[in-house]
Amino acid sequence: MRLITPSSLYTAFMLGALVSQPALAQYCSKNAINLTYPATQKVDHVDDYHGVKVSDPYRWLEDANSADTKTWVAAQTQLTQGFLNQIPEREAIKQRLTHLWNFERFSVPMKGGGQYFFQRNNGLQNQSVLYTMKQLKGEPRLLLDPNTLSSDGTVALAGLATSPNGRYLAYGTAASGSDWNEWKVRDVVSGKDLTDHLKWIKFSEPSWSKDNSGFYYERYDEPKESTKLADINYFPKVYFHKIGTPQSEDKFVYGNPDQKEWGFDAKETDDGRYLVITISKGTARKHRIYFKDLQAKDGKVVALLDTFDASYKFIDNVGPVFWFHTNKDAARGRVMTVDIRNGKQQAVVPETADTLRSAHLVDNKLVLNYMKDAHSQISLADLKGKLLKEIVLPGIGTAAGFNGKRNDKEVFYSYSDFTTPLSIYRYDMKTGKSNVFRQPKVDFDSTAYETNQVFFNSRDGTRVPMFIVSKKGIKRDGSNPTYLYGYGGFDTSLTPSFSVPNLAFMEMGGVYVVANLRGGGEYGASWHEAGTKLKKQNVFDDFIGAAEWLIANKVTSPAKLSIGGGSNGGLLVGAAMTQRPELFAAAVPAVGVMDMLRFHKFTIGWAWASDYGSSEDEAQFKALYAYSPLHNIKADKCYPATLVMTGDHDDRVVPAHSYKFTATAQAAQATHGASAPILIRIDANAGHGAGKPVRKMIDEAADRWGFLVKTLDMSLPKTIASH
Repeated sequence: MRLITPSSLYTAFMLGALVSQPALAQYCSKNAINLTYPATQKVDHVDDYHGVKVSDPYRWLEDANSADTKTWVAAQTQLTQGFLNQIPEREAIKQRLTHLWNFERFSVPMKGGGQYFFQRNNGLQNQSVLYTMKQLKGEPRLLLDPNTLSSDGTVALAGLATSPNGRYLAYGTAASGSDWNEWKVRDVVSGKDLTDHLKWIKFSEPSWSKDNSGFYYERYDEPKESTKLADINYFPKVYFHKIGTPQSEDKFVYGNPDQKEWGFDAKETDDGRYLVITISKGTARKHRIYFKDLQAKDGKVVALLDTFDASYKFIDNVGPVFWFHTNKDAARGRVMTVDIRNGKQQAVVPETADTLRSAHLVDNKLVLNYMKDAHSQISLADLKGKLLKEIVLPGIGTAAGFNGKRNDKEVFYSYSDFTTPLSIYRYDMKTGKSNVFRQPKVDFDSTAYETNQVFFNSRDGTRVPMFIVSKKGIKRDGSNPTYLYGYGGFDTSLTPSFSVPNLAFMEMGGVYVVANLRGGGEYGASWHEAGTKLKKQNVFDDFIGAAEWLIANKVTSPAKLSIGGGSNGGLLVGAAMTQRPELFAAAVPAVGVMDMLRFHKFTIGWAWASDYGSSEDEAQFKALYAYSPLHNIKADKCYPATLVMTGDHDDRVVPAHSYKFTATAQAAQATHGASAPILIRIDANAGHGAGKPVRKMIDEAADRWGFLVKTLDMSLPKTIASH
């Protein structure tokens, strides 16, 4: 047996010295408070990873259904709520959040059968409501109100798909934030549901057949009811559901019994000739493309692109020529065609210096959504790839949408930035003009805020962008309360977006910062891959580098700096606070992946190995063990004030990650006596975040900002405190 500790493995990744022992007592006094944490039983459980013995004393907390875990959750909730309820500013913050959130907002319209469908929220509705109308200037008709599906707003729409003729609406629902979806079908004319009821669906939206008779979808085998929120998910299959029939009669279309990790997305082409099956493996952005000629007698599924060598996103087809947005031989993306008759590939739009996020074929033109230094730029090109013009956006922000058919003469898109709420535009493909379709009004002065983009060098010299948003004219004297946010994973890009909670924090005098870390997709596949597996430490180095830049440039100081992130971003926060605790006064890791040795044992966690690697591989185990937040908590360190956040129905990143991390951190922090609090907020009937009702989002934000007001020693402006 070899003895390898996380701290010794981390030595190779060190970024600066930790707090010296003489300074430890002084550092521990930051945010010091006397708390008695709930007693948490330790068990003598040890795992062997490639000859390395790793203890897991809180393994029992992985069983969310056990009486012991429920007792622990209740005790932690009582402690946390007791702490948060004693923060006098919390109620004023909640009232201000409620006031700001009370504004009308809309989704990008989709079209079906000549009708328009869009969602609207009148302000404080827990869930947005679906409307339809036949003309843009017509009177919207309510079609589906998810607020009527539950008494507490915890049943949310999980997807929508209209039949080509606009007669039927397939809609998915998710309860309590779970990834498990149920799908039903509504008659658009009558507004009533048909008998169709489909279950055991995750990460899949239906694709209607051209003849409107039904749709294709992906589902899993029925799980055990008692463990459906934790059991691992393998072997999904594609089925065709015919309207008006029970799910038991759905026709099997495709699956591979030899490939448990393959997932499928099946769509009919707009001409109804082909079924295109996009195959993925986990969360890796690499695909295989199969197709089926629906007019062929043999009905065989044919492999077209069969090597998982790149990302291939089907755009459209012109007869037997398929169009794809791909990063094959182009890390930042391009458009290519493949002739299914002979496999011939042809470049259409070449790779540029900017990252191609999406491509759509509308009015026989390519609508190209590029990302330049983490903000949107939109271009039009002809079918030969010649650039025609740019769609001018209102500012430096994020544009999305642009979905349409090849013969459509209009397209809708959204635009937002850090101080502009999501506004919806209609673009006329003939005139080349954008007009406002819906534009919210929020009760705040956007002109009082400014956004600056800066660049800093990470530990290895990599140039990393960062957005800094605040009230105009803040002093750079190190006194500004700051919330540094990041993600850095799964090819996901952080671009400017509007957030009521972030606006409220800035109104309170805070500075909101977004760092565009490696592991994301801001600069294409190479940027993503530079923050994966054995290179994952680059992500944490970038985040720590962002913190150091903010401190060095006196935007803030360690006593005023907090960090936050969710999911993979929760891992980011956990790694940063355990590697460099002295940099931060507070940390808010939400629904985080904290146990990097066992994440693949639950639900869809196995799919993340494409980014993280797996402890089952010896080299990858060493890297994971070196930064795993759970395994790098040490009693000889003092950690920032920490508010861990999770949901009891999170079946993506199961709450055991947060439970075990909290128990371990509390035990370590308690050895110092009075020290910064380590608390966990466990939201009941809540999941990973999708579909969370507005009332829960307001409560969550009020708790987060209340916690930071306390731990960053913030003073509320009179305009907010008076509430």
